[in-house]
Amino acid sequence: MKIIRQRKSEAIIPTASMADIAFLLIIFFMVTTVHDVDRTSINLPSAVTRQKNEQGSAMVVLWKQSDGELIYKFSDGKEQSSVVRGPGDIYLEASRLTFNNKDKQFVIKADHDIRYEKIDEIMDNLRKAGATNLLLLAHGKSEEKG
Repeated sequence: MKIIRQRKSEAIIPTASMADIAFLLIIFFMVTTVHDVDRTSINLPSAVTRQKNEQGSAMVVLWKQSDGELIYKFSDGKEQSSVVRGPGDIYLEASRLTFNNKDKQFVIKADHDIRYEKIDEIMDNLRKAGATNLLLLAHGKSEEKG
């Protein structure tokens, strides 16, 4: 009697669901990615104590260009920051945000070379607009580059 050999079954990898898995991964990474509202490179002042700012905080950016001109930027915490004309525009934008949310946090990101009177002017405009939660962005002493 002759023994009939059985053929080995080939391994089949189902590829129909690969596209579904790829799209689910793309959606997952898009949802979990945190986007910065401002990527302006500024030399921040140093501070001894630090406090973590809330996610979605409004941001006011102030820096000096090489020609000495001050540039103001504002972000509501959701959209990318955009250039505004000055403290008056910051007051208007902040008033719009604090009208609906009195506890909205505002972060001031200013170059360490900016005179404090300019920062104080920004803080006064934010307070007039109804902002009560203000933070000044700084890096800690341990993060200083020697």
